[in-house]
Amino acid sequence: MGNARVRMLASVAALGLLPALFVVETQAHAEPTAGRTASGAVLQADQLQAGHPRYRATIVRTRHGIPHITADSFGSLGFGSGYATARTDGCTLADVLLTARAERSYYLGPRKHYDDRVSMAGTNLQSDALVTDLHNRHVVEKLLRDPVAGPGRQARAMVRGYAAGINTYLRDIGGVRHYHDRACRGAAWIKPNVRPIDIWYGVYLANILASTGHFLPQIVGASPPTPSDPGLPIDLASAAFATVPARLPSRSALLKGLGKDPDSAFGSNATAVGSAVTSTGKGMLLGNPHFPWVGRYRFTQQQLTIPGRYDIAGASLIGSPVVNIGWNNDVAWSHTVSTAYRFTPYEYQTVVSPATYLYGGGLRTLTHDVVHVRVKGGKTVTAGMYRTPQGYVIDDPADLMGWTPLGFFAIRDANGEQLRTIDTFLNMAKAHTVRGLLKRQDAGGGMPWVNTIAADRAGHVLYADHSVVPNVSDALAQKCMTPIGRVLQKIAGLPGLDGSRAAGACRWGTDSDAERPGIFGPKNLPLEVRDDWVMNSNDSYWLPNPAQPLEGYARIIGCEQCVRTLRTRMVDHYVMDRLATGKLITPRSFRGTEHQNRVYGAELMSKGGALVQLCRNADGGDACPVLAHWDLHSNTSSRGNQIFEEFVKRIPTSGLLGLLPGPQIWKVPFDKSDPVGTPRELNPQSSAAIKAMKDGIAYLRAHHIPMDATWGSLQVAGDRGAPPIPLGGGLGDQAGNANALQSEAPGPQSNKSRYKAIDYGSSHIQAIAFLPHGGLLARTILTYGQSEDPRSPWSSDQTRMFGKKRWVHFAFTPRQIRRQEISRQVVSAPY
Repeated sequence: MGNARVRMLASVAALGLLPALFVVETQAHAEPTAGRTASGAVLQADQLQAGHPRYRATIVRTRHGIPHITADSFGSLGFGSGYATARTDGCTLADVLLTARAERSYYLGPRKHYDDRVSMAGTNLQSDALVTDLHNRHVVEKLLRDPVAGPGRQARAMVRGYAAGINTYLRDIGGVRHYHDRACRGAAWIKPNVRPIDIWYGVYLANILASTGHFLPQIVGASPPTPSDPGLPIDLASAAFATVPARLPSRSALLKGLGKDPDSAFGSNATAVGSAVTSTGKGMLLGNPHFPWVGRYRFTQQQLTIPGRYDIAGASLIGSPVVNIGWNNDVAWSHTVSTAYRFTPYEYQTVVSPATYLYGGGLRTLTHDVVHVRVKGGKTVTAGMYRTPQGYVIDDPADLMGWTPLGFFAIRDANGEQLRTIDTFLNMAKAHTVRGLLKRQDAGGGMPWVNTIAADRAGHVLYADHSVVPNVSDALAQKCMTPIGRVLQKIAGLPGLDGSRAAGACRWGTDSDAERPGIFGPKNLPLEVRDDWVMNSNDSYWLPNPAQPLEGYARIIGCEQCVRTLRTRMVDHYVMDRLATGKLITPRSFRGTEHQNRVYGAELMSKGGALVQLCRNADGGDACPVLAHWDLHSNTSSRGNQIFEEFVKRIPTSGLLGLLPGPQIWKVPFDKSDPVGTPRELNPQSSAAIKAMKDGIAYLRAHHIPMDATWGSLQVAGDRGAPPIPLGGGLGDQAGNANALQSEAPGPQSNKSRYKAIDYGSSHIQAIAFLPHGGLLARTILTYGQSEDPRSPWSSDQTRMFGKKRWVHFAFTPRQIRRQEISRQVVSAPY
């Protein structure tokens, strides 16, 4: 086909006359001369030949509906992934795109509450206003054009293919009116013309969940004080930073306000064991993200293969064409939510008016973005947001960052300045060692908000927090913190900086090895490679292995020499207790720790009969004999776990994240020289502990919960349409349960009448063991099943297995896939 034909098709595409599925993916190999559409899509001359499908993929589903997608290009691989995801998780996928297009108010109503179940929460109007402003300013489009902060060729190809796959699936079933899931069948907000830019905006919103997205109401609702407010500065001499109020928020309240909610179930466990301690002499990985069971942060399993070139399996967040947590033939990895902040607040002093502020030695006026949002019923609503060169103004007085007559705060968001996340995950999957994995992650520079824990075939293990972190050294923080900024730093570890010098002396630093300005480079981020073991359970980077603490890093990344949560200590003990027996760790013993359901807090508090004595001191009555006979586990057959959970939820807390039972209940306090062993020894005479036990028992009685009921009769699955499947596991940080499960907001069809209907926590669990003579063992469980449709056979099948402590034998090799095959489909987008 000649160049004239290419130019003609490019022109037609630019005019919007070609369907989205006809946008050609960029191939990973060397490309011939090509035309470019207005949207930046490359039209490949070698792919525009008559009769040649632009995208083609084979989708083989194995047991439990797991798709194994094979293609000959990254574009077609993304195409197969989009097609497969649209089939099993179409309602949630469409909702992600609805948010990314800023159309929630138009289809669902402006006042309806929006909550991504992790961080971004507000009304549909607030969500649409923020996203509309991003669209109006072409934030993502500019990043797509950025050669440093924007995605590479293969990532673009996968996203274009992913969008085309969604469109083709809807076309193949005859449109949304034929969609199998009744929850969204025929919904007007599901569109058959998904564009790649819709996917990219969805990725961008996921990147900023721990930063800009968290402050949604505070950004959209920010408004200046009126000129009549008393005390408004009228000249330069009166400009001053806000003073510290006499009454400060509690640590837990401030952490919640800053996106580090102590009571949130959002987190993870991951442990990697290496050749020095394994029976195989190779690496093993056990990963368990604690994520929502519904909504946009739900995982879907898949395997992506380009024969002889690319082969990765694992789980992807809905809306992601690449595997986010997984393994290939040589290396496996998982992630845990990091303690590092992704933003810093800048404080600005106002003069003359509340929109005029000191900046760089002069005066500057706030940018006021006015957006128009279409709402249900055909009306248009106007909203406004304010910005400085650093980012959005927030009005957040509860967290000491209100807009007052003296000044205001704006946040700079490190993840708002990059669109490299898809590249990062795509290229990590090409690694063959843990060091190679991290090298590829660092080259991507787009790991948004998680630690990485990995193991490889050679027997090495890795812990790293090489995520996107603002380059605010402790020295810079000390030089630039305002009075309020110092309070934020002291209570929550977040420095608040001087906005008047944000473009100069208080600008984020730049490391020579960083992928772009403003973030820490690898040399200033925590890293540990060993041949025995590493772990993380959402505490800071300080102790990936107790034998070698990591120290000397910036405070904005996390704390050092600080108390560990009970969940962290439980995960440590799963490895330490096995090694203490003199036995090596086997694949079976390693993955078995996932379902042991030990409750470490109860183990500590029961020593010497202290827990039962505390119950008696609290006049616990029939609860005390139950606790005396409790097996200190949260198995479905255990009796007494409900008493312990209600007790520990009421203990006054302390510690870095406000998660830990306060020091007044322990006889032995925290000792930084023994961080895994302290604090310990419950004080049964503690008035705080007695009150917590008394109140917890009273709650159970008031709600008619039997003290001796089996745990499985009380804790059941609670995601959309799930039957009352008994589940083991339980409260994480407060109780010390590694198999962390929580009831946040069970769906309308859930088993709400039960004591605890689970819709959050253990999600895509993977146990990967590399074998001595090649090959690997891959055992997984997707706790809520592959399909979100309750009528699908893949909805609750894995949930039942999870409740019975069973594993899915994930088919990885061609032979294993053939043996488990239940369906095969070749999908394409032809001319």
